[in-house]
Amino acid sequence: MTSRNESDLDDEDNDGLGHEDADASGDGTHRAGLVAVVGRPNVGKSTLINALVGYKVSIVSQRPQTTRHRILGIDTRPHGQIVFVDTPGLHSDGKRAINRYMNRAARSSLADVQLGLLVIEAGQWRDEDEAAFGVLRDSGLPRALVINKVDKIRDKTALLPFIAQVAKDRDFAEVFAVSAEKNKGLDGLRRRVLALLPESPPLFGEDEVTDRSERFLVAELIREQLMRQLGAELPYAAAVNIESYAEEQRGNKAPMLRIGATIWVERDSQKAIVIGAGGQRIRAVGQSARLAIESQFERKVFLELWCKVRDGWSDDEASLRGFGYAE
Repeated sequence: MTSRNESDLDDEDNDGLGHEDADASGDGTHRAGLVAVVGRPNVGKSTLINALVGYKVSIVSQRPQTTRHRILGIDTRPHGQIVFVDTPGLHSDGKRAINRYMNRAARSSLADVQLGLLVIEAGQWRDEDEAAFGVLRDSGLPRALVINKVDKIRDKTALLPFIAQVAKDRDFAEVFAVSAEKNKGLDGLRRRVLALLPESPPLFGEDEVTDRSERFLVAELIREQLMRQLGAELPYAAAVNIESYAEEQRGNKAPMLRIGATIWVERDSQKAIVIGAGGQRIRAVGQSARLAIESQFERKVFLELWCKVRDGWSDDEASLRGFGYAE
């Protein structure tokens, strides 16, 4: 379980994410619940949750399969707590074991939640959006529609007809037009979502922001850099395993994190891509990942990376379990 540090709390009122103290539920009660965020890959689900929580709980890239796990993002207010469930994008291609795992993870994330948010991209309704809607509809959950990336629509007059077309006959409790990247429309979304949740005490401590450990977040931050720097050359084929993770005392200085991690790929040719000529590529990935980890945890970091091959790991159930892909 990862928690906010004191500096995160100090900055909260000035982070531009609309952390208001007003009673968002509007009736004086404390409300809390789990809200599943569902949609096809690359509609901005993780960016949305990070913006709402005010902390990076999910990595972000332009590549499909960036989110592979069910991750909780916890947004705590004086009068309520929303626990957003970030789900892998629903994939129509279920040929490989990792695709089947992600689809199972997305569907199982709907268990025990009180509300489903279907996230789509402004101006687009694809077959995969329809499939994601079908999963929410079949779950029987109350559902709301979040139309993301509205800042990308130049002709705003086209937005209302698009909303009307998508919402017709699909029985959404609410429809929100937002830009997660620009932090637009998120206050209203947060208030209305909280009002739809049941009266309940908090489900998590007020300083907790995710159910995932620091080790997990570190592995994800390394994988994020792989996706960003090598995604076009290394599609879907990399996993990251943390081999060592220790806090090292440094006299009167703040402790340093000493981390060792292995990047697993499926073929020798992919290993060559990760390492690069003279080791340049893996050093660049390591440097960017180290800076991201230092920014996330506000500590100095020593990061050592290795790259190894395990043939066909993404289509092998035992290998997936070994790499932490388990329900």
